[in-house]
Amino acid sequence: MSQLLEVRDLRVSFGAHEAVRGVSFDIAAGETLALVGESGSGKSATALSLMQLVPEPGRVTGSVRFEGRELLGLPPRSVRELRGKQISMIFQEPMTSLNPVLSVGAQIVETLRQHEALSRRAARARAVELLDLVRIAEPQRRFDDYPHELSGGQRQRVMIAMAVACRPRLLIADEPTTALDVTIQARILELLDTLRRELSMSLLLITHDLGVVADHADRVAVMLAGHKVEEAPTADLFAHPRHAYTRGLLGASLNLADDLHYRSWTLPEIRHTASADRASEEAAFVVVPRKAPERTASELKTTDTAPLLAVRDLRVAYPQRHGAPALHAVDGVSFNIGRGESVGLVGESGCGKSTLSRAIMRLVPVAGGSIALDGTELVPLRERALRPLRRKVQMVFQDPYASLNPRRTVGDILETVLAVNGVGDAAARRVRVRSALERVGLPAAALARFPHEFSGGQRQRIGIARALVLEPALLICDEPVSALDVSIQAQILNLLVELKRELGLSMLFISHDLSVVRYIADRVHVMQQGKIVESGDHQDIWRAPRHPYTRALLAAIPGRELEAEAA
Repeated sequence: MSQLLEVRDLRVSFGAHEAVRGVSFDIAAGETLALVGESGSGKSATALSLMQLVPEPGRVTGSVRFEGRELLGLPPRSVRELRGKQISMIFQEPMTSLNPVLSVGAQIVETLRQHEALSRRAARARAVELLDLVRIAEPQRRFDDYPHELSGGQRQRVMIAMAVACRPRLLIADEPTTALDVTIQARILELLDTLRRELSMSLLLITHDLGVVADHADRVAVMLAGHKVEEAPTADLFAHPRHAYTRGLLGASLNLADDLHYRSWTLPEIRHTASADRASEEAAFVVVPRKAPERTASELKTTDTAPLLAVRDLRVAYPQRHGAPALHAVDGVSFNIGRGESVGLVGESGCGKSTLSRAIMRLVPVAGGSIALDGTELVPLRERALRPLRRKVQMVFQDPYASLNPRRTVGDILETVLAVNGVGDAAARRVRVRSALERVGLPAAALARFPHEFSGGQRQRIGIARALVLEPALLICDEPVSALDVSIQAQILNLLVELKRELGLSMLFISHDLSVVRYIADRVHVMQQGKIVESGDHQDIWRAPRHPYTRALLAAIPGRELEAEAA
């Protein structure tokens, strides 16, 4: 195949910091190259340099040749003509990439008219065709919708429509499905594959999801600290990874074929050392191998005692406009969580998972049913009676940065939780805060720092510390690892298991990642349209799913082909 893109000795620097360090690779016409690595490895900086979008004071050197033409050093006008027409990009978060005050159709029209001589009527007709191409239902009607009126998957489809509007030769997709449900993710990736074939595009796919890589890439390049440390055809890299870092990434990545469960194994972790900026040396990181966990006395039997949480026929309804019937977000749900037990809850966005968790915490009104916590019925209680019980149930959120006050130090955030709940005096609270930080593996020096000074994984540890500082009996984890790199995900899951054993915690673990739920949960409930449609233990529900919806979720998991070979 002829080479569409040739990158040689690419370097991207921001002052003294070099984000990309001498990276070289090719992409052939019609080929998909996956660029994988952890946050901070240089993947996105590489992609932005190809589009000439590296922000000031960034400096790009080396060579980027597209169809034989050198792109670095092109005048701005030539770059603008190229960008969007010959090379286009899909960004990770469409809500921040789409203009909130323009309809989605108007934004596609703007892209078309910038590069092609089309009238407004012709551009509108073409935009409707593009919305239909990316399989948005009723494209004529949705043309006038604004971004906030669309779901996450629909917004990502709009971004794809804009990116392929002018039939580019190269499409760069930067984490295009990270926060999407497994079924929506499968549809988006299938759509990208179809468009690549129909439009004869090449695709640079940037992702940390190795299952996605296994299903959709022809070749894989692995990046670490700005360096490319390995490149190989996809099947070869998964079967025979040469670099220790690649082996670490594959080991830390969960898939259903591994049949791993927290009671039997801890997950492998990649821990970076002080010399992590020198990726050519094995000393830059340490891979902590998978091992059997140590059993502790606090691992409780969950079958011999009354449940910690008992939910019966729970219903949560939201009123609709214009006299429409109420929307039943939770519709007759019943389940138990035993003492020391982990219960997984899976399903697509909008199925009612998060509403159910908020109802358990009594943060939304309950239309009917029963919630009993440690034998106490919560539904009829008023706020004053609920307050002492709230300490027993705490939540870990998906995005810790959004849930941490950016203007308060970590110490202030944790101490405030204790003060609001009337726990101890100032001295006692400081001791408890330090203990909570120590439990999640953060130093005491973190108390004086602000949330923006921490990495994503460290912020999630702070979120866990905030939940644990009240010493709850039940921890509700709402998508706590969905946006994290696989190596950080492994660290957080191992931490949750360790804390569960040490403190005898019960957990409700909500996720759209079924591989993660299989590892962390003792029992699993599958939720669809406000109802639990299937339940089972952590083995049976994956091996012999009974409900068609459960089977559809399992079929959509990326990497199934390689998993089947591994099994």
